[in-house]
Amino acid sequence: MLDTLKVVTVVVVGVMVGVEFSVAFIVNRILGALPEDSYQLGRAHGGRMLGTLMPFWYFTSLALSAAWAIAGWHHPGAGLVVTAAALLVLSVLMSVLLLVPINNRSKTWTPENRPANWREQSDRWDRFHYGRVAVIIAAFTLLATALA
Repeated sequence: MLDTLKVVTVVVVGVMVGVEFSVAFIVNRILGALPEDSYQLGRAHGGRMLGTLMPFWYFTSLALSAAWAIAGWHHPGAGLVVTAAALLVLSVLMSVLLLVPINNRSKTWTPENRPANWREQSDRWDRFHYGRVAVIIAAFTLLATALA
């Protein structure tokens, strides 16, 4: 049962990392190449769609990591799993405190109602997101190492 938990955790966290990496380094660059209104509308749509899905994914990743840490406490790699779970807690805190407030505003913007500094706010969200991606990549790396 512990082996199954380990594999499921690594797969769930790994796919989450892939999605967030893709948003940071692929999707936002594609959107950024579009005309300004299309760029902003695309980000707003992505904020609504992923803003609904990602909280469940982050909390599921954290719960699975915590379950692995508890179930595998006396097994090799437990320290790596605990550290990964702590990093996932950090990623949730970063999300709630830094990214979600910007996302909650930007997902309602249209070309007609967006604030004058909408681009600055989007750039700030991107910078915070790069940091969060680094944190979840580190967590994933620790979990994959603990699995091996």
